[in-house]
Amino acid sequence: QVHVAESGGGLVQAGGSLRLSCIVSLPNMAPYTMGWFRQAPGKEREFVATMSWNLGVTNYADSVNGRFTVSRDYAKNTGNLQMNALKPDDTAVFYCAVDLRRPWLASTTIEDYTYWGQGTQVTVSS
Repeated sequence: QVHVAESGGGLVQAGGSLRLSCIVSLPNMAPYTMGWFRQAPGKEREFVATMSWNLGVTNYADSVNGRFTVSRDYAKNTGNLQMNALKPDDTAVFYCAVDLRRPWLASTTIEDYTYWGQGTQVTVSS
């Protein structure tokens, strides 16, 4: 059974930084892509950032590129999303998710991710 859990959300002023963490529990050492998504009130869930298993291929949404950085510790099955220069528009519930089917592909498609965390709230005040 795969378990995904995020942490690190909170309230921050515009221009500030937060670092989200994700830990993945797997029954075996299966490779996977780790992705980050977010959902703002009244909006659909959207892609934020992702990092593949091998070679560490990354993809970022245009809205966060240059401000957010994704990283992973493959040995510990953990990952981080460093968020800098936060804006009020970044306010959302952030989710960590796992794609086991194509771990070499840093997919930006929500449907490719099978296992999800419960989400962590990020609120950016103006």
